[in-house]
Amino acid sequence: MPNKNRILTIDVMRGLTLFLMLFVNDLYVPSVPEWLTHKAADFDGMGLADWVFPGFLFMVGLAVPYAIQSRLKKGDSTFKLTTHIIIRTVSLLLIGILMLNVSRVNSELTGMHKYLWAILVYISIFLIWNEYGKLKRNYVVILKGAGFVGLLILIAIFKGGTLEETTWLQTGWWGILGIIGWGYLVASTTYLIVKDSLIKTGIVWLFFILLNVLSQLGMLSFIDFLKPAFGVIIAGNTPSIVLAGLFFSLILRKYSAKNLLQFVTIGVVLGLLTLGSGFVLRNWFIISKNMGTPSWSMICNGISILIFVTLYVIIDIFGRKKWTVIFKPAGQNSLTTYLAPDILYYTIWVSGFSILFYKQSEHAIIVVLGSIVWALLMIGFAALLSKIGIRLKL
Repeated sequence: MPNKNRILTIDVMRGLTLFLMLFVNDLYVPSVPEWLTHKAADFDGMGLADWVFPGFLFMVGLAVPYAIQSRLKKGDSTFKLTTHIIIRTVSLLLIGILMLNVSRVNSELTGMHKYLWAILVYISIFLIWNEYGKLKRNYVVILKGAGFVGLLILIAIFKGGTLEETTWLQTGWWGILGIIGWGYLVASTTYLIVKDSLIKTGIVWLFFILLNVLSQLGMLSFIDFLKPAFGVIIAGNTPSIVLAGLFFSLILRKYSAKNLLQFVTIGVVLGLLTLGSGFVLRNWFIISKNMGTPSWSMICNGISILIFVTLYVIIDIFGRKKWTVIFKPAGQNSLTTYLAPDILYYTIWVSGFSILFYKQSEHAIIVVLGSIVWALLMIGFAALLSKIGIRLKL
C-alpha cells in the first residue's frame, strides 16, 4: 500500500521534468529535430520543450497539499503558514527578476562583466537561501548576511540600457522562477482557503481557465493597469496549470491509499478529458506556449496527468524503483538543480573556453547526446552539492 504521506512518484516526476528542462534548454536548436524544440508564438502546435515547463508547474500545484499538511503537522499556525507562503513567493519573484535581467546588464555602465555580475548574484542567492542544517547559528548569520549585503550591492550597481537611457532592473515577464512564484501563490492560497474540497478547488480551477479564455479574447482590457504587477495571474494561464496539479493532488490524496484501481481509473479518465478539452478549445485558440492559450495549457495538463498516473503505477504500485535513483535527488532538491547549472554556464562563458563544443555541431545525434549528458551531469552536480551541505530551500 503506498505511503499517503510520501509518494515517490512526486519526487521522480518533478526530477524528470527538471532533467528535461535542462536538456531542452541546452539544445542547439538549428541542428535538432523540430519535435524537441519550442514552437514559434504564432505556430499552432507544440514540441517536447513546450510541455516541460507546464509539466513542472503542474507538479508545483500537486506538491502544495503535501507541503502545507507537513507544516501543519509540525504545529504551524495559519498565520505562520501565510507568512511562509508570502516570503517564498517574494523570494521566487526576486530571484526570477535577477535571472531575467542578466541579459540586460550593460557591463561598462555596471562596472563589471555581465557574466561576473551573474555569477556573484547566484553566489549571493546560495548564501542567503541555503539550508545550513546543523551549522552553528553564528556562522549561518555571517554567511546569510554576506549574501544579503552582496546582493544589495549587486542590485545597486546594476545598470542596463545605454549611457543616454540608463535603466535599472525590470520585471518584464518575471522570469521562470517568477512565474512559478505567482503560480505557487495562487495554489497555496487556494488550498489554505478551501482545504481538501475537490468541488471548491475545481471551481477555482475553472475560474482561471475562464480568465485565460477571456484574456485571450481581449475582454480584460479594463484591468490593464494591474498587468505590470499581476499580469501572470490575470492572464489565467499559469494559475490554471498549477491549479490542475492541485486538483489532481486532492484526487491522489483521497483515492490512492484507499482504492488503487479507482484512483488509476479516475486519473486516466480525467487526463483524457483534460487532453480532449484542449483539442476542443483549439477550435478557437491555437496551441501556443508563448501566447499562453487555454488549448495549450489543457493539453499539457492532460499529458501531465497521464504521465503521473503511468509513473505511479510503475513506481508506487508495482515497485519498480531502481531506475528512479537518477531523478529522485533532483526532484527533492529542485531549486538547486535548476539554478546550479547557470553558475557553470556563466563561468564557462566568461572564461572563453569552448567546453560545450557539441552545442554548435551540425549533427543532431551529437547535439542531442551532448545535451543528455549535460543534463545528467547537472542532476549529479546538484546531488553532490546537496551531499556537501549546499541545498537551497525557500
